[in-house]
Amino acid sequence: MTVSIRDLRPADPGDAGAVADLRRTVLPFMISTPAGVVHEVTSAHPAKRYRILLAERADGLAVATAQAGIAHDSPEPGLGFVNLQVHPAHRGLGVGSALLRAAEEHLLAAGAVDSYAWVLDGQGDQAFAARHGYRPGRSAHFLRLELSERTLPPYPAVLPPGIELRPATAFADDPRPLYEADAEVSSDEPGDVPVELDDYDDWLAGVWHDPSLDHDLTTVVLVDGVVAAFCAARTDGAGRYGSAMTGTRRAHRGRGLAKLAKTASLHRALAAGCTEALTGNDAGNAPMLAVNEWFGYEIRATETRFAKRLAPCGTGPEEVSA
Repeated sequence: MTVSIRDLRPADPGDAGAVADLRRTVLPFMISTPAGVVHEVTSAHPAKRYRILLAERADGLAVATAQAGIAHDSPEPGLGFVNLQVHPAHRGLGVGSALLRAAEEHLLAAGAVDSYAWVLDGQGDQAFAARHGYRPGRSAHFLRLELSERTLPPYPAVLPPGIELRPATAFADDPRPLYEADAEVSSDEPGDVPVELDDYDDWLAGVWHDPSLDHDLTTVVLVDGVVAAFCAARTDGAGRYGSAMTGTRRAHRGRGLAKLAKTASLHRALAAGCTEALTGNDAGNAPMLAVNEWFGYEIRATETRFAKRLAPCGTGPEEVSA
Protein backbone atom coordinates (compact mmCIF):
# COMPACT_ATOMS: atom_id res chain seq x y z
CA MET A 1 0.00 0.00 0.00
CA THR A 2 1.44 3.34 -1.05
CA VAL A 3 0.77 6.38 1.11
CA SER A 4 1.95 9.97 0.93
CA ILE A 5 2.97 11.69 4.15
CA ARG A 6 2.57 15.42 4.55
CA ASP A 7 1.99 18.09 7.17
CA LEU A 8 -1.47 19.07 8.27
CA ARG A 9 -2.67 22.27 6.60
CA PRO A 10 -4.23 24.37 9.38
CA ALA A 11 -6.27 26.42 6.91
CA ASP A 12 -7.88 23.29 5.41
CA PRO A 13 -10.93 22.24 7.47
CA GLY A 14 -10.79 18.81 5.87
CA ASP A 15 -7.34 18.14 7.32
CA ALA A 16 -8.33 19.06 10.87
CA GLY A 17 -11.54 17.06 10.56
CA ALA A 18 -9.64 14.00 9.35
CA VAL A 19 -7.21 14.16 12.29
CA ALA A 20 -10.04 14.61 14.82
CA ASP A 21 -11.94 11.68 13.30
CA LEU A 22 -8.87 9.42 13.41
CA ARG A 23 -8.21 10.32 17.03
CA ARG A 24 -11.82 9.68 18.05
CA THR A 25 -11.71 6.30 16.31
CA VAL A 26 -8.43 5.17 17.85
CA LEU A 27 -8.69 7.03 21.18
CA PRO A 28 -12.39 7.36 22.01
CA PHE A 29 -11.44 8.21 25.60
CA MET A 30 -10.02 11.64 24.71
CA ILE A 31 -11.61 14.93 23.68
CA SER A 32 -10.73 15.84 20.09
CA THR A 33 -12.23 18.50 17.85
CA PRO A 34 -11.16 20.03 14.52
CA ALA A 35 -10.77 23.44 16.19
CA GLY A 36 -8.57 21.89 18.85
CA VAL A 37 -6.38 20.21 16.23
CA VAL A 38 -5.78 23.52 14.44
CA HIS A 39 -5.05 25.20 17.76
CA GLU A 40 -2.37 22.62 18.60
CA VAL A 41 -0.39 23.63 15.54
CA THR A 42 -1.01 27.37 15.45
CA SER A 43 -0.38 27.93 19.18
CA ALA A 44 2.68 25.68 19.57
CA HIS A 45 5.79 27.32 20.98
CA PRO A 46 8.57 27.49 18.33
CA ALA A 47 10.86 25.44 20.61
CA LYS A 48 8.34 22.60 20.53
CA ARG A 49 9.01 22.08 16.79
CA TYR A 50 5.53 20.62 16.65
CA ARG A 51 4.14 18.88 13.57
CA ILE A 52 0.99 16.92 12.83
CA LEU A 53 1.54 14.51 9.97
CA LEU A 54 -1.10 12.89 7.77
CA ALA A 55 -0.74 9.65 5.80
CA GLU A 56 -2.96 9.61 2.73
CA ARG A 57 -3.82 7.00 0.14
CA ALA A 58 -3.59 7.86 -3.54
CA ASP A 59 -7.29 8.77 -3.50
CA GLY A 60 -6.70 11.36 -0.77
CA LEU A 61 -8.22 9.39 2.10
CA ALA A 62 -6.37 10.06 5.37
CA VAL A 63 -5.71 6.70 7.04
CA ALA A 64 -3.32 7.68 9.84
CA THR A 65 -1.86 10.65 11.66
CA ALA A 66 1.08 11.36 13.94
CA GLN A 67 2.06 14.14 16.32
CA ALA A 68 5.75 14.82 16.83
CA GLY A 69 7.76 17.45 18.62
CA ILE A 70 10.15 18.38 21.41
CA ALA A 71 9.11 18.35 25.08
CA HIS A 72 10.26 21.96 25.41
CA ASP A 73 8.62 22.42 28.83
CA SER A 74 10.68 19.60 30.33
CA PRO A 75 13.98 20.31 32.12
CA GLU A 76 15.37 17.22 30.40
CA PRO A 77 17.02 18.38 27.14
CA GLY A 78 16.76 16.54 23.84
CA LEU A 79 13.52 14.75 24.65
CA GLY A 80 11.20 14.22 21.71
CA PHE A 81 7.79 12.63 21.44
CA VAL A 82 5.78 10.92 18.74
CA ASN A 83 2.26 9.52 18.94
CA LEU A 84 0.52 7.60 16.15
CA GLN A 85 -3.12 6.94 15.35
CA VAL A 86 -3.67 4.46 12.51
CA HIS A 87 -7.21 3.60 11.43
CA PRO A 88 -7.97 -0.01 12.43
CA ALA A 89 -8.83 -0.92 8.84
CA HIS A 90 -5.35 0.08 7.66
CA ARG A 91 -3.15 -1.53 10.29
CA GLY A 92 -0.59 -4.15 9.38
CA LEU A 93 0.06 -2.55 5.99
CA GLY A 94 3.15 -0.54 6.87
CA VAL A 95 1.39 2.80 7.30
CA GLY A 96 2.41 3.13 10.94
CA SER A 97 6.03 2.29 10.15
CA ALA A 98 6.13 4.95 7.44
CA LEU A 99 4.67 7.59 9.75
CA LEU A 100 7.00 6.68 12.60
CA ARG A 101 10.01 6.89 10.29
CA ALA A 102 9.00 10.36 9.10
CA ALA A 103 8.32 11.54 12.65
CA GLU A 104 11.64 10.27 13.98
CA GLU A 105 13.52 11.95 11.14
CA HIS A 106 11.86 15.21 12.15
CA LEU A 107 12.83 14.69 15.79
CA LEU A 108 16.44 14.04 14.87
CA ALA A 109 16.55 17.16 12.72
CA ALA A 110 15.08 19.11 15.67
CA GLY A 111 17.87 17.92 17.95
CA ALA A 112 16.10 15.16 19.86
CA VAL A 113 18.25 12.48 21.46
CA ASP A 114 15.45 10.34 22.89
CA SER A 115 11.90 9.71 21.78
CA TYR A 116 8.88 8.55 23.72
CA ALA A 117 5.41 7.46 22.67
CA TRP A 118 2.22 6.51 24.48
CA VAL A 119 1.06 3.10 23.28
CA LEU A 120 -2.28 1.43 23.99
CA ASP A 121 -2.35 -2.03 25.45
CA GLY A 122 -3.57 -4.71 23.08
CA GLN A 123 -4.24 -4.70 19.32
CA GLY A 124 -0.56 -5.43 18.66
CA ASP A 125 0.39 -1.81 19.37
CA GLN A 126 3.00 -2.65 21.98
CA ALA A 127 4.51 -5.34 19.77
CA PHE A 128 4.76 -2.71 17.00
CA ALA A 129 6.57 -0.33 19.36
CA ALA A 130 8.97 -3.06 20.48
CA ARG A 131 9.80 -3.98 16.87
CA HIS A 132 10.82 -0.38 16.27
CA GLY A 133 13.19 -0.29 19.21
CA TYR A 134 10.95 1.20 21.88
CA ARG A 135 10.98 -0.15 25.43
CA PRO A 136 8.11 0.09 27.94
CA GLY A 137 8.04 2.27 31.02
CA ARG A 138 5.24 3.45 33.29
CA SER A 139 1.55 3.16 32.47
CA ALA A 140 -1.55 5.36 32.63
CA HIS A 141 -5.27 4.65 32.58
CA PHE A 142 -8.18 6.08 30.63
CA LEU A 143 -11.36 6.28 32.73
CA ARG A 144 -15.02 6.93 31.93
CA LEU A 145 -18.09 7.92 33.93
CA GLU A 146 -21.66 8.03 32.71
CA LEU A 147 -23.09 11.37 33.79
CA SER A 148 -26.49 11.37 35.46
CA GLU A 149 -28.06 12.57 38.68
CA ARG A 150 -27.78 9.08 40.13
CA THR A 151 -24.06 8.70 39.36
CA LEU A 152 -22.89 12.00 40.82
CA PRO A 153 -22.37 12.72 44.50
CA PRO A 154 -24.62 15.49 45.83
CA TYR A 155 -23.57 19.08 45.36
CA PRO A 156 -22.50 20.47 48.74
CA ALA A 157 -25.37 22.34 50.37
CA VAL A 158 -23.02 24.56 52.40
CA LEU A 159 -19.34 25.30 51.83
CA PRO A 160 -16.91 25.51 54.75
CA PRO A 161 -16.06 29.02 55.98
CA GLY A 162 -13.61 30.86 53.73
CA ILE A 163 -14.14 28.55 50.75
CA GLU A 164 -15.67 29.72 47.46
CA LEU A 165 -16.29 28.03 44.11
CA ARG A 166 -15.79 30.03 40.92
CA PRO A 167 -15.83 29.16 37.20
CA ALA A 168 -12.75 30.00 35.16
CA THR A 169 -14.76 32.77 33.51
CA ALA A 170 -14.31 34.72 36.75
CA PHE A 171 -10.60 34.99 35.83
CA ALA A 172 -11.12 36.24 32.28
CA ASP A 173 -9.44 39.58 33.02
CA ASP A 174 -6.45 38.04 34.80
CA PRO A 175 -5.91 34.26 34.50
CA ARG A 176 -2.41 34.41 36.01
CA PRO A 177 -3.55 32.93 39.38
CA LEU A 178 -4.76 29.86 37.46
CA TYR A 179 -1.46 29.64 35.60
CA GLU A 180 0.44 29.71 38.88
CA ALA A 181 -1.75 26.97 40.32
CA ASP A 182 -1.42 24.87 37.15
CA ALA A 183 2.38 25.27 37.17
CA GLU A 184 2.65 24.11 40.78
CA VAL A 185 0.30 21.14 40.36
CA SER A 186 1.87 20.06 37.05
CA SER A 187 5.37 20.02 38.55
CA ASP A 188 4.18 17.53 41.18
CA GLU A 189 2.25 15.25 38.83
CA PRO A 190 3.68 11.70 38.67
CA GLY A 191 5.32 10.79 35.38
CA ASP A 192 8.54 9.95 33.58
CA VAL A 193 8.71 13.38 31.93
CA PRO A 194 8.95 16.24 34.45
CA VAL A 195 7.16 19.43 33.43
CA GLU A 196 8.11 22.99 34.27
CA LEU A 197 5.54 25.58 33.25
CA ASP A 198 7.57 28.79 33.35
CA ASP A 199 6.26 30.73 30.35
CA TYR A 200 3.01 32.56 31.03
CA ASP A 201 2.52 33.69 27.43
CA ASP A 202 2.99 30.12 26.18
CA TRP A 203 0.45 28.92 28.76
CA LEU A 204 -2.02 31.57 27.65
CA ALA A 205 -1.65 30.58 24.01
CA GLY A 206 -1.61 26.82 24.46
CA VAL A 207 -3.87 26.24 27.47
CA TRP A 208 -6.06 29.22 28.29
CA HIS A 209 -7.02 29.88 24.67
CA ASP A 210 -7.48 26.22 23.74
CA PRO A 211 -10.96 26.17 22.13
CA SER A 212 -11.81 22.89 23.87
CA LEU A 213 -11.09 24.31 27.35
CA ASP A 214 -14.54 25.03 28.76
CA HIS A 215 -14.19 28.12 30.93
CA ASP A 216 -17.76 27.76 32.23
CA LEU A 217 -17.22 24.20 33.46
CA THR A 218 -13.65 24.63 34.66
CA THR A 219 -14.04 25.11 38.41
CA VAL A 220 -11.74 26.86 40.87
CA VAL A 221 -11.70 26.58 44.66
CA LEU A 222 -10.71 29.73 46.54
CA VAL A 223 -9.60 29.66 50.16
CA ASP A 224 -9.79 33.11 51.70
CA GLY A 225 -9.78 34.56 48.19
CA VAL A 226 -6.70 32.67 46.98
CA VAL A 227 -6.71 29.91 44.35
CA ALA A 228 -6.22 26.63 46.20
CA ALA A 229 -7.51 23.93 43.83
CA PHE A 230 -9.08 23.56 40.41
CA CYS A 231 -10.62 21.15 37.94
CA ALA A 232 -9.94 22.08 34.32
CA ALA A 233 -12.63 20.86 31.92
CA ARG A 234 -12.62 20.23 28.19
CA THR A 235 -15.71 19.62 26.08
CA ASP A 236 -16.34 18.73 22.44
CA GLY A 237 -19.86 20.11 21.95
CA ALA A 238 -21.20 16.57 21.52
CA GLY A 239 -21.95 15.70 25.14
CA ARG A 240 -18.44 14.64 26.12
CA TYR A 241 -16.62 16.19 29.07
CA GLY A 242 -12.95 15.60 29.82
CA SER A 243 -10.95 16.46 32.93
CA ALA A 244 -7.81 18.14 31.62
CA MET A 245 -6.19 18.56 35.04
CA THR A 246 -7.47 18.38 38.61
CA GLY A 247 -5.23 19.32 41.48
CA THR A 248 -4.58 21.20 44.70
CA ARG A 249 -1.73 23.53 45.59
CA ARG A 250 0.69 22.12 48.15
CA ALA A 251 -0.36 24.33 51.06
CA HIS A 252 -3.98 23.18 50.79
CA ARG A 253 -3.68 19.44 50.21
CA GLY A 254 -5.40 16.88 52.40
CA ARG A 255 -8.64 18.87 52.72
CA GLY A 256 -10.65 17.32 49.88
CA LEU A 257 -10.54 20.46 47.76
CA ALA A 258 -9.76 18.68 44.48
CA LYS A 259 -12.77 16.43 45.09
CA LEU A 260 -14.88 19.52 45.77
CA ALA A 261 -13.72 21.20 42.56
CA LYS A 262 -14.46 18.11 40.50
CA THR A 263 -17.87 17.59 42.10
CA ALA A 264 -18.89 21.12 41.21
CA SER A 265 -17.46 20.84 37.69
CA LEU A 266 -19.26 17.55 36.99
CA HIS A 267 -22.58 18.96 38.20
CA ARG A 268 -22.11 21.94 35.90
CA ALA A 269 -21.29 19.55 33.05
CA LEU A 270 -24.46 17.56 33.65
CA ALA A 271 -26.54 20.74 33.73
CA ALA A 272 -24.91 21.81 30.44
CA GLY A 273 -26.03 18.58 28.73
CA CYS A 274 -22.89 16.47 28.94
CA THR A 275 -23.63 12.73 29.12
CA GLU A 276 -20.22 11.18 29.70
CA ALA A 277 -17.09 12.21 31.56
CA LEU A 278 -13.59 11.13 30.57
CA THR A 279 -10.27 11.44 32.33
CA GLY A 280 -6.82 9.91 32.51
CA ASN A 281 -4.46 9.15 35.37
CA ASP A 282 -0.91 7.96 35.70
CA ALA A 283 -0.99 4.45 37.16
CA GLY A 284 1.13 5.71 40.04
CA ASN A 285 -1.13 8.64 40.88
CA ALA A 286 -2.90 6.87 43.74
CA PRO A 287 -4.62 10.00 45.17
CA MET A 288 -6.39 10.94 41.93
CA LEU A 289 -7.19 7.33 41.08
CA ALA A 290 -8.87 7.08 44.49
CA VAL A 291 -10.81 10.30 43.88
CA ASN A 292 -12.02 9.08 40.49
CA GLU A 293 -12.96 5.68 41.88
CA TRP A 294 -15.01 7.52 44.53
CA PHE A 295 -16.86 9.32 41.75
CA GLY A 296 -17.55 6.01 40.01
CA TYR A 297 -15.16 6.30 37.08
CA GLU A 298 -14.18 2.97 35.55
CA ILE A 299 -10.91 2.15 33.79
CA ARG A 300 -11.63 1.56 30.11
CA ALA A 301 -8.13 1.28 28.67
CA THR A 302 -4.47 1.44 29.63
CA GLU A 303 -1.52 2.88 27.75
CA THR A 304 2.19 2.57 28.39
CA ARG A 305 4.96 5.08 27.76
CA PHE A 306 7.55 3.55 25.44
CA ALA A 307 10.93 5.20 24.87
CA LYS A 308 14.05 4.72 22.78
CA ARG A 309 17.36 6.39 22.04
CA LEU A 310 17.31 7.87 18.55
CA ALA A 311 20.07 7.13 16.05
CA PRO A 312 20.74 9.40 13.05
CA CYS A 313 19.45 8.14 9.75
CA GLY A 314 19.00 9.51 6.28
CA THR A 315 16.01 11.61 5.35
CA GLY A 316 13.47 9.49 3.55
CA PRO A 317 11.37 10.39 0.51
CA GLU A 318 8.08 12.24 0.85
CA GLU A 319 6.26 9.26 -0.65
CA VAL A 320 6.85 5.80 0.71
CA SER A 321 5.64 2.34 -0.04
CA ALA A 322 4.03 1.08 3.18
